[in-house]
Formats: sequence, C-alpha cells, structure tokens
Amino acid sequence: MHRFNDQYPVEIREKMKGGTGSVRFEHIWKKNSDEEMHSGCRQFSRLTLAPGCSVGKHGHQGEEEIYYILSGHVRTLDNGEWIELGPGDATICRSGEEHAMECVGPEPCVYLAVVIVY
Repeated sequence: MHRFNDQYPVEIREKMKGGTGSVRFEHIWKKNSDEEMHSGCRQFSRLTLAPGCSVGKHGHQGEEEIYYILSGHVRTLDNGEWIELGPGDATICRSGEEHAMECVGPEPCVYLAVVIVY
C-alpha cells in the first residue's frame, strides 16, 4: 500500500485542545474504518501550525505521542517546562503526562505526529 504526497486526507481543527488558531492535519496513515494501519499506532500525520497558532495543554493515557519537527520553530510544554524546538528536534509525551505547543517565529511549523497506543 502506498500514498503519494498529494493524496493525504486533510483535516483542519480549530482551537485544538483549547489552543489558538487552526491546525492542519495531513493524515499520512491512521486507524480508521478502512483499517489502514494494523499496528498499535493510532495516528501518523503531518501537522502544520501557522505563526501564533497553538495546540492547548492536554494529556495522554494509555498511549504516547511523538512530535518530530520538520520545519519552523515551536515552544512546547514538557512536564511543566517550556522548551523551544526546531528542525530535526523531537519530543515525546508519555502516558500520564501533559504537553502543549505553539508556533513561534515568522514561518509555519511543520511536524510529524505519531500516536502509539499501548
């Protein structure tokens, strides 16, 4: 199975998790009724945050979420501490933890988001 770059289903979420602005999801693969993925991975998506947009503080239970920054810069809340990340940086939010992120700088932040269920 394959999917070309221009074939990813797109979803726009406004004020995601209480954040500001909108988040653009390009679902590379996800668990859905078509059963695209058969593993414990619930989501594998490319997300875009415009400057000033954010994903609000939220937690994960029974799963973990990994962010890998492709371009742009974000501030991410990691266990109560704000940290700036740029291209090539990654962060993980484990089960029982909380995180948030906001795009900082003049360009959009594009990152991969992977959610793995235990």
